Amino acid sequence: MVGVRVAMNLEQLLQPSPGGIGRYTARLAAHLPAWGWEVDGFCALHRRRDVTAALAAEGVAGQAATIVPLPRPALYDAWARLGQPDVAALAGLRGADVVFAPSVAVPPRRRRPLVVTVHDAAPCLFPQAFSARGLRFHQDGLAAAARRADLVLTVSESSRAELVEHTAIAEERIRVVHNGVDLDVAADEQVERVSGRFGLADRPYVLWVGSLEPRKNVDALLGLPAALGAAGLPHRLVLAGPAGWGVTAGLAEAAEANAPPGSLRLVGLVSAADLAGLYRGASLFCFPSLHEGFGLPVLEAMAQGTPVLCSTASSLPEVAGPAARYVADGGPEAWAAAVVDLLADYEALDELARAGPGRAAGFTWSACAEATAAALRDVVAG
Repeated sequence: MVGVRVAMNLEQLLQPSPGGIGRYTARLAAHLPAWGWEVDGFCALHRRRDVTAALAAEGVAGQAATIVPLPRPALYDAWARLGQPDVAALAGLRGADVVFAPSVAVPPRRRRPLVVTVHDAAPCLFPQAFSARGLRFHQDGLAAAARRADLVLTVSESSRAELVEHTAIAEERIRVVHNGVDLDVAADEQVERVSGRFGLADRPYVLWVGSLEPRKNVDALLGLPAALGAAGLPHRLVLAGPAGWGVTAGLAEAAEANAPPGSLRLVGLVSAADLAGLYRGASLFCFPSLHEGFGLPVLEAMAQGTPVLCSTASSLPEVAGPAARYVADGGPEAWAAAVVDLLADYEALDELARAGPGRAAGFTWSACAEATAAALRDVVAG
């Protein structure tokens, strides 16, 4: 087997909310060894105990991580503007055969080949959906990936097409490797515990999961409590996830304050251990996002047997296939009508609940790691 050690950027796991890219990073760090790769992790400057705790929280306890002696903002700026430091020159990483950046935090390419995962071209398509610093980071990362990477991985055919059209990354250097999804189904006891913890046991609920930020189009769901009440449905709306940037979190908080008591609940950032139970306990999962590179929450809900209603944006039809119902209009009226109609259609809900787990089972982290390991080998051999 060509190549046995990969220096992998684990900094995403130290973010306040690692998100989908964090799960991607953690699952690959955990699964690549099964395909012949020893993972040598690295991250920006943090206290060692914080690094250890973050890796454990993301399921990679015991993973080695070399700490680069620059805090995250300075490190990313130095990589983008100075092409320094060379991580493959650091003690603990010098024996690596390849450097792997699982996001657009792209280190320089010096003594070892470089593979970068670019999850989507959202900064090019929706620049208004990012903060000024976030937009600059992503633009710098896309430019660095185009200049430096021997191979760029992306997570869907939709994203591949976007990258070809909207970035300087050459088409022949892009390879699609779909994400996986955690397939363990939450036990009844876990569902009951999570419902009790968040005060959800008294009525059924419609769920959304993600970061409260503009691109997720959570605004389209904020009128649901009124629509559900008007239709005589007992369901509440539950929004799970951290505040991102922009006004979305404030709008959601205001909607919660003004909604009928108990009809809208913001539960904030949910641990991975609780998330599966929260998905499985929901009557319906809604995902009105305006753009997704992959759309991991859709498959996470499907894996738990929860019916899914999602938008037709970008990668979502590719990922969800016939196992979801779709809303093409991103406006609140269309979403309210679609949710009310679907909740009243027990046959359709049952069909979606039965179709979801089979669809999710086609996307495993083992398969993602196998394809990623093959990509790393190809780059080292080439």
